[in-house]
Amino acid sequence: MKKVVSALHGAVAFLCFAFCFTALTSSALAYMYLADSNQSGDEEELQVSDGPYVFEQAESLTFKWLCDNELFEQSVAMPDFVPPYVFQQCELDAQINRIKFAEDFVEYQGDFDLAALSDLHGQYGLMLELLTNNKIIDEQGNWAFGTGHFVITGDIFDRGDKVTEILWFIYKLEQQAEQAGGKVHLLLGNHEVMVLNGDLRYLHPKYVLAEKLLKQPFESLFGEDAVLGRWLRSKSVLVKINNMLFAHGGFHPELAKDNRTLAEINSVFKQNLVKAELREPREGFAHYLHKSNGPIWYRGYFKDNGASGEEIELLLQHFDVEHLIVGHTSQPQIETRFNGKVIAIDSSIKRGNYGEILLLKDGEFTRGTLSGKSVPLIYWRNDNNACFIC
Repeated sequence: MKKVVSALHGAVAFLCFAFCFTALTSSALAYMYLADSNQSGDEEELQVSDGPYVFEQAESLTFKWLCDNELFEQSVAMPDFVPPYVFQQCELDAQINRIKFAEDFVEYQGDFDLAALSDLHGQYGLMLELLTNNKIIDEQGNWAFGTGHFVITGDIFDRGDKVTEILWFIYKLEQQAEQAGGKVHLLLGNHEVMVLNGDLRYLHPKYVLAEKLLKQPFESLFGEDAVLGRWLRSKSVLVKINNMLFAHGGFHPELAKDNRTLAEINSVFKQNLVKAELREPREGFAHYLHKSNGPIWYRGYFKDNGASGEEIELLLQHFDVEHLIVGHTSQPQIETRFNGKVIAIDSSIKRGNYGEILLLKDGEFTRGTLSGKSVPLIYWRNDNNACFIC
């Protein structure tokens, strides 16, 4: 009997340990990682260079950045701010052209080439390689896609260690695109919304330490007074381009059944973007849009008990499109579901090893591989059956 009781005690202790361990957030684990990595005096401390973070304060712009764990600040009086203002310190680059931003549109039409990818998650080097080899940018990192439209369906933040670099790169690239008659569409993903709301569970250890060294909460680096924060707040959660509808996660069939418009979905979502900035808690449709069936979280196109073929048709008819193009749910490469009506463009770039970009030229979709080779899409006969190469 004593042995049985002892065994039960041991089992209970193990379960308690497992529960407590899994209850730790990823952010807390990141702190533990940092502590462990610096326990021994012989181990080299993690060195962080990050930024710049730019804030409009009174009559000046304040730049804050880290160089090998040392905090630097610099202020530029507004009369001296002449765009483009080039920041180059400690191998950190930013070109400040705007500090105020208009809201993005949610519908575009025209005769132009298109490219789309998703879920970069701090993988700056891999992103540059993919865009260069597929001729979206040139060897110097400048826009080379002419009048084309380039869509990124969210999730720049978290997991990887080059988030700030990607943000400033896209900030610059969208202005170069506009000057060439093209367009960059950065949509909000769940990780952008998480960070803006102070949900930091997926931060890379670099940013956990950066938050300490910068002496302010990480989400405040993207607040309403921050250039990058204002820029992100101007972004849409969806965009319709010709016969294609883009979002990070997707569109639940209920949106079509309830006769919701794209303008309404985007407007309500954006008006309730950051909880701390709201006068009242999210309720009703706003609450719905920010939960699991909303456009940044929905995964129903890739589940056995998810959206049906009939519901996909309902969505396409309601929003007057032929393709729903989404990220969020990782695939080994760009794939389709429902006979090409749903295109999944999260090609697992977050893992840092490989990635693809969806290309549309002369009315034909292809997959742009990391090497720059253009290959056919992988089509599925229906939502969850065997595939064939088209």
